[in-house]
Amino acid sequence: MMAVTDMKSPSTAASPPLARRPRPSLLRRILRDRTVLLLALPGMLLLIGFQYFPLLGNVIAFQDFQPFLGTDESLWNGLDNFRILVTGDPAFLNALRNTLILTLIQSVMIFPVPIVLALMVNSLMSEKLRQGVMSVLYLPHFLSWVIVVAVFQQMLGGSGMVNNLLRSNGLPTFDVIGNADLFKVLLTSQVIWKDTGWAAILFIAVLAGIDRSLYEAAAVDGASRFQQTLNVTLPGLRPIVILLFILQLGNSLSVGFEQIILQQQAVGIDASEVLDTYVFNEGIAGGQWGTAAAVGLVKSVIGLVLVLTANKIAHSMGEEGVYRA
Repeated sequence: MMAVTDMKSPSTAASPPLARRPRPSLLRRILRDRTVLLLALPGMLLLIGFQYFPLLGNVIAFQDFQPFLGTDESLWNGLDNFRILVTGDPAFLNALRNTLILTLIQSVMIFPVPIVLALMVNSLMSEKLRQGVMSVLYLPHFLSWVIVVAVFQQMLGGSGMVNNLLRSNGLPTFDVIGNADLFKVLLTSQVIWKDTGWAAILFIAVLAGIDRSLYEAAAVDGASRFQQTLNVTLPGLRPIVILLFILQLGNSLSVGFEQIILQQQAVGIDASEVLDTYVFNEGIAGGQWGTAAAVGLVKSVIGLVLVLTANKIAHSMGEEGVYRA
């Protein structure tokens, strides 16, 4: 009887590990996913044609480029165009300083605003009220920067609505649009007004996907609304927050060319020049094509390094990041 009980049944015996299936060949995977690839083909062609193919033009960063000669006949000058980055050109240093300040402001002040807005909208009990609020909030995203700048000028300019109201009541007026000291604050407020509602849509969609039973379990355990936000909502938002922050780092040195160039004349170059406007003013307006291309190339390389570094840090924290190596 003991011999029978000591014997292991086939179901309880240790089974050998399953062999890993060989990865399908590239051709087999293409045939398997051909429908999805065909649907993605138009977008891929646009991306290649307008994003990757123009990268070949970066060759002028190593040339004394002359438009009437083209890249084939323009003389090569090695790294001469990059000397501006190390020689301390005042105009370049001013543009770099303004760019870094605006990048810091946008990373600290602008990036969290859509998250806070999404949490506030998500707390509304009525679904119709929530949809109505979001419809109003993301409407400015569809306005061009020309219209946005015009609206702010009509509101806060020297002869704008606010100053006219103050003037009619005998109060001192102020000009925000032409004030160089307030220019960075003005840029930040314009970006928040225009794009916060649109950026919050993605966070609201993620919030809608969080399992409601987690909130119910937290409420049963006596958690307050604030504790539920800390222990349920924010952990649910963490992956998308990290992903978007990494993507923003890649574009962090681009701080709004169109927005700034429209208002640059009102405040002057010293307060408004950034790397993007420097490339335009020096390259297109000033004819320094090689120097402008060198600055743009270095800016892109820095953005790539920031994305790769942040993605590596995200992996060390257990997050997926932008891609999984």
